[in-house]
Amino acid sequence: MKLILHYLKRYKKWLLLDMISVLGFALVELGLPTIISNMIDGGVTNNNVDYLYQMWGLAVIISIIGVLGTISLGYCSAKISTSITRDIRDDIFSKVQSFSPAEFDQFGISSLITRTNNDAYQIQLFVNTLLRTALLTPVMVIVSFTLTLTTSLDLSLIIVATLPVIIVGVIIIARLSQPLSMHQQASLDILNRISRENLTGLKIIRAFNNDTYEQMRFNETNDDYTKYTKKIFRLMTLSQPIFWLFMNIIIMIIYYVSATMIDANTLQVGKVVAFQDYVFHAMYSMMLFCTVFMMYPRAEVSAKRILAVINTSNSMIDEGKDINDTHACSVVFDHVSFSYPESSELALNDISFKADAGETIAFIGSTGSGKSTLVNLIPRFYDVTSGHICINDININDYSMISLRDKIGFVPQKATLFSDTIAQNIRYVKSDASYDELIHAAEISQSLDFILEKNGFDELISESATNVSGGQRQRLSIARAIIKKPDIYIFDDSFSALDFKTDAALRQALKRETKDSIVMIVAQRISTIMDATKIIVLDNGKIVGEGTHQQLLQTCEIYQQIATSQLSEEELYG
Repeated sequence: MKLILHYLKRYKKWLLLDMISVLGFALVELGLPTIISNMIDGGVTNNNVDYLYQMWGLAVIISIIGVLGTISLGYCSAKISTSITRDIRDDIFSKVQSFSPAEFDQFGISSLITRTNNDAYQIQLFVNTLLRTALLTPVMVIVSFTLTLTTSLDLSLIIVATLPVIIVGVIIIARLSQPLSMHQQASLDILNRISRENLTGLKIIRAFNNDTYEQMRFNETNDDYTKYTKKIFRLMTLSQPIFWLFMNIIIMIIYYVSATMIDANTLQVGKVVAFQDYVFHAMYSMMLFCTVFMMYPRAEVSAKRILAVINTSNSMIDEGKDINDTHACSVVFDHVSFSYPESSELALNDISFKADAGETIAFIGSTGSGKSTLVNLIPRFYDVTSGHICINDININDYSMISLRDKIGFVPQKATLFSDTIAQNIRYVKSDASYDELIHAAEISQSLDFILEKNGFDELISESATNVSGGQRQRLSIARAIIKKPDIYIFDDSFSALDFKTDAALRQALKRETKDSIVMIVAQRISTIMDATKIIVLDNGKIVGEGTHQQLLQTCEIYQQIATSQLSEEELYG
């Protein structure tokens, strides 16, 4: 409830209107039975036509008020519940945008999607029902019981005797539904994860004829989700007929008692008709309120899952300042070590080197040696475990995230494009880039030819960029970094999908473009980094070699092994 109350505070005016609408609805629902009772006892019994017309006119006025109240109640409930859901999704999205990879690993992408969509929707359903019934029920129950007491004290005692049974029933249903809701939402997380894996890995599944296994895996999770959903629905659907059975039994008892009272002339017929309506509204309101209690456990589970995201402390603390030094002259790693969260082993161990403006620093090594981990520390995707990284002799932790990352043009290992035009993908880091700048970035990245072969810069990139090849994706990602004109370029194995000719042309063009910047390249191919100012060889998170291509061929055994496996003797020494 804390989550809901937090967001309800933003809509006090709508909440007040909702309360006023509840009073209008209650007026017509409880006023009409009273008017009908008076028409029977005061008009029909006494054959008073004028009185009947007066009551009829009053009934029309109350009915109009009731209709307006009902419309207003529905509108306010929908307005508040949908607005709260929108705010929750906005806050979750904003929070997730600030997450480091550690927080993503903690929750999982599929679970974050479920919490943003399904869990927020559960809150919407609950709030809508809450505003329509929770505010209405107290008014209806209190006024109805008051009217029943004034109508007949003896009959009212029958109603009072039923309340403990209803309350106990609601508590039992709430306790049974809560664990079921927790299992249901957890199953939905897994279902989303398997669905994402199947959709993104569809080619692999078909290539290895693993459709049957994936279908079985999906069916098992789907069956689990269905099982818990059925139990919840079964619990909810059984409660309503049991309630109506219980209510009908009460009505029968009331009819029996009232018949004896009418026979003894201690109760009028009109009062019985009104009493029946009062009882119906009181009991029906209680049933609606029971629905709120039955929905509450599921909403509570969703609220806890949402709060877990919103209240998560980001492991990357941004306490730096906006430092606008004009140009990055140096990047220094000073005895840097790093281990991933919840890992006892160091991914990087005592890394030290310096990169100056105009230099190209390359990193090479076997798979898992720590190359990508190293460059991911510069834009603070992770924080170092020990040691320091400095840009212009300023610790990167002293920069704000915005000012730090403004200096960096980052091309990740997996090239990511968005479902938009090629122009907008390249302009992603510089929305006001001119057409000439687009052309320039495309020329440098060797992507202009294939762009023009398509629909130019207006060509739409499909979802997951399936309408461009791997090499084209990499070149467009490189163009996106180039158009930013950053002080530091980081290419994390960003040339792996390029053929040798394109790779060579791209490196030559980049050399001219980045002559005043610091360039860091992670690569697997020796040919990509042979001309680098300095090559750093990593093995198991440690630097085992450092120097130029020719120096490393003489001094580093691991580099020799990599080089001889890729290049001929003439290429090595020629």
